[in-house]
Amino acid sequence: MRRIFLVFLLFAAGAARAQTPQPAPARVDSPNELDKLKENCGDITKFFGCAEELFTGQPLHIAVGSIAPQNGFGAGLAYVGHKTTDNWRTSWNADAVGSINGSWRAGAYLKLVHTPNQAVGVGFGTPPPLNSNLTELPEHSVINLYAQAISLNKLTFFGLGPNSTEAGRSFYGMRETILGISAVKPTYERLHVALYGEMNGRFVEIRPSLNQPSPTIAALYTEATAPGLVSQPAFLQLGEGIRMRPGFFNDFVRLNYDLAYQQYFAPGNSTFSFQRLTADLSHQFPIYRKTTRWLLPRDANGPDDCSLAPASSHPECPQVTRDLEGSIGLRFFLAASMTPGRNVVPFYFQPTLGGSDINGNQSLSSYQDFRFRAPNVMLFRQSFEHSIGKLPLGFTFMIDEGKVALTRGDLGSNDWLHSFSTGLTLRAGGFPQVFLLFSWGGKEGTHTIANVNNSLLGGSAHPSLF
Repeated sequence: MRRIFLVFLLFAAGAARAQTPQPAPARVDSPNELDKLKENCGDITKFFGCAEELFTGQPLHIAVGSIAPQNGFGAGLAYVGHKTTDNWRTSWNADAVGSINGSWRAGAYLKLVHTPNQAVGVGFGTPPPLNSNLTELPEHSVINLYAQAISLNKLTFFGLGPNSTEAGRSFYGMRETILGISAVKPTYERLHVALYGEMNGRFVEIRPSLNQPSPTIAALYTEATAPGLVSQPAFLQLGEGIRMRPGFFNDFVRLNYDLAYQQYFAPGNSTFSFQRLTADLSHQFPIYRKTTRWLLPRDANGPDDCSLAPASSHPECPQVTRDLEGSIGLRFFLAASMTPGRNVVPFYFQPTLGGSDINGNQSLSSYQDFRFRAPNVMLFRQSFEHSIGKLPLGFTFMIDEGKVALTRGDLGSNDWLHSFSTGLTLRAGGFPQVFLLFSWGGKEGTHTIANVNNSLLGGSAHPSLF
């Protein structure tokens, strides 16, 4: 928590420093990162430029982010490279981070962006401010190849379903390796419709987590109460989906709809094979249409790349904005699992509500992380966010209502759980998004969450862990 708070202050101080216009010294841009570091970090008055180069520069920069809830703040290195030909723009990312509790993540990510008949642009100097939402940038077909391994030493399991209790808390460790390929194909530009598909090999290993405040998972649960505890077969996971990101009423209504269908096949133990349907329907109503950005991940960038124009000889991230921003948001999320016959969903692939999930997404934040786990979940969120003056700092308020169920039919009858959250947000240039939230209103007390996104702002997300 203290490390994340220090990162928040570092980014905030640099962002605030950037609000005061500084005279631009005459210089010749150099593609050499060492020259950029000497220029920006050799003068204390260029604090923000130094921080920007250290945390977002190319080809090498410091990688930071929350690895997973309870596993600490991770730091390490990231490498980014680009190559452009007549019809393809190729980029590659590699990163490795570790935290103080011994957890770590390492991965390599290759992007192949189809850009037929596109002239290669060469840019020099700092790009103009980004005053439009990211989805207005050109969309292209993208092929992704990736390999990622993650090891987490401290995860909690409270049991399955809505009737789990705090007294049932246990701990476990997990390692997951993901080898995969995915593709995104835009189909209808007017509504920003795209089709996508993925094929992943998932290899999971569950282990005890000792010397924790509660017992290790095997001391309280069995294979019957935690499916997948005894053995974890390899999975072939296929997925396909459609998304739509249009704007209506002169861009005062922005939609981000995503429907996906996934199939998990376990050749080594067919009783673990299952399917899952997810619907994620988000709505943004900007208060300031022309200045409020829509900060969605960009398909053409890797997780360590926030470039606005990766094909440029000098790829640059967005500048820190100096505009008023504010929006109201509504979100509906549903994950429904299908298990033929007596098949079951392994507990480590079941979505969770409470605090943050294993991917770092917040929901019902007044509860402990991973508090409610089940094959079927439903979440409604209402949110408000506004910048503090014209700083990249903002404040937010959220209301969450959610429920989990062991069977799809029980989603309609199970009780709703509630949570309220307020706090600060930081979205500065290409720096990772930072959240400091205080949550209350549930039946189990309050919860404070500090999170640094593990991808740069404008970069794509790391592969989901479930």
